[in-house]
This record gives sequence, structure tokens and C-alpha cells, in this order.
Amino acid sequence: MPNYPFMQVDAFTAEPLAGNACAILFDTDDLDADTMLAVAREQNLSETSFVRRSEVADFGARYFTPAEEVPLAGHPTIATVFALVDSGRLKLEKPRTTMTLELQVGPIEVEIVTPSGRVEQVIMSQKKPEFMAEHAPTDVVPAFGLEASDVLPDGPIQVVSTGTPQLMVPLRDIECVRRAALDWQAYADLRRRGGFFSAHLFCLQGITHGGQTFARHYAIPPDLIEDPFTGSATGGMGAYLWHHGLIENPRFVAEQGHGMRRPGHAQVEVVGPREDIETVRVGGAAVVVLRGEMTL
Repeated sequence: MPNYPFMQVDAFTAEPLAGNACAILFDTDDLDADTMLAVAREQNLSETSFVRRSEVADFGARYFTPAEEVPLAGHPTIATVFALVDSGRLKLEKPRTTMTLELQVGPIEVEIVTPSGRVEQVIMSQKKPEFMAEHAPTDVVPAFGLEASDVLPDGPIQVVSTGTPQLMVPLRDIECVRRAALDWQAYADLRRRGGFFSAHLFCLQGITHGGQTFARHYAIPPDLIEDPFTGSATGGMGAYLWHHGLIENPRFVAEQGHGMRRPGHAQVEVVGPREDIETVRVGGAAVVVLRGEMTL
């Protein structure tokens, strides 16, 4: 039986056992989608990354949750690129190195920041945002145990995609975010008719002095119901906030995962004018917590 080199990396944190964990398998060109999905179920993390060769980028990767493949995701990108550097597969020669990673949505650009010789930050550039369907608060927030009055005034509930469509639910304050309690059956019904992959609830307050936003992110079983840190949705949230004029500065620190005892944070930069955003750059630190081989 073949062995596949394997790492587990916590992303959007510099401390082990925080942020969001991602399993990374290398040299997986011979694995089919069914096998990759089975491995992701075995790992039972938010996502598992499968590194492959690419004809159009420096490396390729496919991301799977325990339920399905994801076209673009943030914490697996940060974790995968960090693992490529840590394992010696990606050589760095400058304080800032730019590489490309082919995902299901196509190639994206990733920058690795190493001012002191070690990786301090991995920054992904997400796809040009798409602003999609809007939903009435009364149709959405009951699935999270909330009321329409908990929604941020003048903040539409809207599906936004920077590679993966996600439902943006802006709330009035941090107490509303904390009070959210998922009714997963109602949420499953909402997801079926809503045209989105997962839901991102957030407010314009940080949970620490260093943050400007705080969020919680929800999927449905067999995926983890709540995600510790969601890089793709953080990018979509940044695009949403800038596009709708809800932030004055296109650069901010996003926080997530503190209520799960897996605190994480990301540096976010929205690039382009409000009416025609080019990309959102989402960056964070990472740390290896496991190394080994997986036998399949």
C-alpha cells in the first residue's frame, strides 16, 4: 500500500492548538476524488488539502471537507503553502516570495513573508468578488436563534463569493454574534434554497484590542458545524464591508474562533475601489503540529 507524506498545520495562528487545523497530504496525483473525500472524512477537520503537480502554477491543491470538495478555501491555502516551505518543497530566496497555487477555481497568487528567515505570514489573493443574491433577515436569522433586530442596520444579508459563495450576515454587535445558536435543520433548509456554501456571522467589533471584526462561521453535518477560522469567508466579508461602505479603512484585522478556544486572526486588505474591487488579500501565520505518513 502506498504511503503519502503528511502534515497537520494550524493556520491563522502562531501558537499550536489554536486557529484552524488543516491536514496536508503531498504527492497525491494518483488519488481520485472518492479517495480524497474518504481521507477528509478520516481526518474530520474543516478541510484536508491534497497537493499535486500543476501545469499552470507552481503547485496544485484540492481541498475537501468531510462532505464535499471546496473550490477555494483560506485556511487550507495558508496551511498548504506553509507546509510546502516547511517540508523543503518550496524554496525561498527573498524576504518576500510570490508563488502560484492552482485550485479548483484556477490559479491564485500567494505571497510568503520571511523577513527574519522564517515564515511569518502567508498571504493569499482571492478571486475578484461577486456580489450575489440578497436575503430578508426574517428568512435567515431564525436559523441562528436570532431576530431581525439583531442584524446591522443598512447591512444587507447577501451571498458574496471570492471563490466560494458564502452568506454574509452582519450583526449589530459582539453580543449578537456570541448569542447565535444554530438550528441546524432550519439552517440546512436555508442552505438548500439560498445558493451559498456556508454562512458567516460577524460584527464590526474585535474580541480583543487588536481586532476590528469578530465572526462565527457555520456549515452542516457531516462537516464541523462551526469553523474555527474561515479565510475565504474573511475575504468575502472584507469585500462586503468595503463595497457597502461599512468600513473606512480597507485594511483591518479579523478575529474568529475565540469562543471555540481556538483563537485566530488574519490581516485583511481589500484592493480596488468600492464599486470595482480587484481582489482581497488575506494573510496569517501558521505552525506545524503533526508530521508523518498516511498509508492508503
